[in-house]
Amino acid sequence: MHVNLENAEKAIETARKKAVEVNTKMCIPVVDSGANLKAFLRMDDAWVGSIDIAIKKAKTAVFFGMPTGEIGKLSQPGKPLFGIEH
Repeated sequence: MHVNLENAEKAIETARKKAVEVNTKMCIPVVDSGANLKAFLRMDDAWVGSIDIAIKKAKTAVFFGMPTGEIGKLSQPGKPLFGIEH
């Protein structure tokens, strides 16, 4: 799905509000259908190491067409994607 800047900014603001609600600091990337970074927010005091992790998770979701949490479940021992990270 194509993501324009207006929608990317709305998604970031929605995620930022949720992070504030649950009292956490986040790095929030939005990627387009080609997994290219469209917009990004690193909240004050969010871990610098989370920048790379958040962007890679967003790209992975696009590459596999599903949330990264689902990929995590499928990559456990005995599951069809076990060992995919190698």
